[in-house]
Amino acid sequence: MNNSKYLMLLLTILLTSSCAFNNKFHYPVKINRNVDDLGVFSYGRDTLLFKYNKTTKVINIDNKNGISQHPNFSIEVFDFMSESNNRLHGWLLKPKNEIPKATIVHFHGSAMDILTQYQAISPLVDYGFQIITFDYSGYGFSEGKSTRKNVLEDAYSFLNFAKNHQQIKGEKLILYGQSYGGYLAAVIGSNRQYDIDGIVIEGAFISHKAEAKYEVPFWGNLVKNEKHADKEIKKNQKPILVIHSREDKKVPLKFGKKIFENANQPKEFFEIDKPHIFGLQYYSKEISEKIKKMLKKN
Repeated sequence: MNNSKYLMLLLTILLTSSCAFNNKFHYPVKINRNVDDLGVFSYGRDTLLFKYNKTTKVINIDNKNGISQHPNFSIEVFDFMSESNNRLHGWLLKPKNEIPKATIVHFHGSAMDILTQYQAISPLVDYGFQIITFDYSGYGFSEGKSTRKNVLEDAYSFLNFAKNHQQIKGEKLILYGQSYGGYLAAVIGSNRQYDIDGIVIEGAFISHKAEAKYEVPFWGNLVKNEKHADKEIKKNQKPILVIHSREDKKVPLKFGKKIFENANQPKEFFEIDKPHIFGLQYYSKEISEKIKKMLKKN
């Protein structure tokens, strides 16, 4: 092979790899049916049964034995239009037995969909918070494709939607992001801090390139950067809680520490054990108390 052909081949490989890695970061599960036609829907390896009432817009989730998976809260379904021009699907998780202390605006991670991701944030309902969460473009029942551009626009649009929701308007808002959602919470919360009362960031990376280089050191250099969480967080003046596990194999502890180091006071770093974004599965009481302290500080 002569030099020119070799260079062309190398360039083709680099361009192909660059596209592949820049399209990385999103691993959605798409549900190719309308939520209004859901009825009773069996989902996942554990055979969860989703029962949707079109009249009340409420979803009930039972296990295979017919036992409710969320006896302490209700799930109300909604849709909204994003600046990405996609109609997105979301849930409002409301405590059944008390008035919410505040609303958690949740940005979930980069895999699966709301039918599984809601379980990562729902433990906070047991401590008096209501939670509003949604699926990005291309996830679950949401329309469109899960590009980095769409997801960023979706997150901004969701915060706008949440703060004007009739059951939320005027309440205190805490932005809580996990994994990719933690990156989004740092960026969006810092640029829309007048809309929120605090930010919780769990298991977040600092930039797309940094995360790609951690996973695949050479090819990760081909990833294009957008906003840097550790730089954007410098703008934030609202209380911030950074949660990261020393056992995290997906996003290293050093990323969470760097976001924290660049954040302004008041701030707190909560170093935990257990896998990536399992904080609320094992430390829900401690995290809920820290959020309540954030609300008092603000």
